[in-house]
Amino acid sequence: MNIPPRPQPPFPARRGEFIGLARRMADIAPFHVMALLARAQELEATGRSIIHMEIGEPDFPAAEPIIAAGQQALAEGRTRYTPAAGLSALRQAISTHYRERYQVAVPARRILITPGASGALQLATAVLINPGDRVLVADPGYPCNRHFVRLVEGETVGIPVGPETGYQLTASLVEQYWDTQTVAVLLASPANPTGAVVPPEELAAIVATVEARGGRVIMDEIYHGLVYSAPLQTALAYSDQVFLVNSFSKYYGMTGWRLGWLVAPEDSVDAAEKLAQNLFLAASTPAQHAALAAFTPEAQAIFEARRQEFQARRDFLLPALRELGFVMPVTPDGAFYLYADCGRFTDDSYDFALRLLDKAGVAITPGIDFGCHRASRHVRFAYTNAIPKLEEGVERIRRALRN
Repeated sequence: MNIPPRPQPPFPARRGEFIGLARRMADIAPFHVMALLARAQELEATGRSIIHMEIGEPDFPAAEPIIAAGQQALAEGRTRYTPAAGLSALRQAISTHYRERYQVAVPARRILITPGASGALQLATAVLINPGDRVLVADPGYPCNRHFVRLVEGETVGIPVGPETGYQLTASLVEQYWDTQTVAVLLASPANPTGAVVPPEELAAIVATVEARGGRVIMDEIYHGLVYSAPLQTALAYSDQVFLVNSFSKYYGMTGWRLGWLVAPEDSVDAAEKLAQNLFLAASTPAQHAALAAFTPEAQAIFEARRQEFQARRDFLLPALRELGFVMPVTPDGAFYLYADCGRFTDDSYDFALRLLDKAGVAITPGIDFGCHRASRHVRFAYTNAIPKLEEGVERIRRALRN
């Protein structure tokens, strides 16, 4: 009987040693704000009052129709796996949502339900990007986007943006930075941390510019319902080749339910579904049943009232911070963030955020969490607290800056 030799590991360690961490880990930075959050929690444990303006999470609970639908699903035992692409009824509800809200036809087959927008971004980047491929992103921008690209051995090219372009990429910038290794542009509108939106005509121009070069647009629309001027058009209106990411976390207020979706181009649906089967099998079943209620008139009325409340908070906090000396030359049109130049007070945004926490009991996010472009001179304020809390936070900051 021939016994095959014992297989050897491809990279054997010397006796008593372990193979180290993957090289990619050195390029995936932590959220610096988490250290600030831990410090805030330490202070709260001692009895200190902390005004939280650092967390990008709506302070409202899940809407009652969603809670009731989730409870009903649990009571009826709807807890078994769904297909990897998600509940057929939920995919169809999202398809109907695009038709009714945006007048865009998106077949339910192209919609995959994912564990949060993060799951959708993971699918899009893994389907599209080979090792060494480049993806253009705005700097500042949401850091996890570039980290998902790095996870699949791609490379992000951060394009500095500021008030001159409304803190967003433009078709001209895409043309300037595109090279032979570039395969995609990752956009977010409204964006984190700036709240900036891409104007419809510019979005159409970016999509056309990218596709003329054989590339793809990955579009993050997770804050799409939270817009305070003219309603936005979805990127799907400009091309059926866009990879579109959305979420039930922000506008729909279902952060901890961990549910999002990806709209994939027709030629990528099977690949994305195959990947979903292997990466996470399926999104949470009770969360999917609960999310069906997000498209009811009762839930939509709640979401609209909350959108109006976020707008009122923005309209209070923006002039209040400007009065204190923070510079924000562009009024953000969406999300629930203000990205402020704090250069009048510091050239170290992390140290400034830490001192403001310890001195004033106000937690904010340093710009270094969002990229490199003038990051040490910027901080992000999240208006995810009621106006009385924001008023107290502004007054505490005012006193701290005077001393």
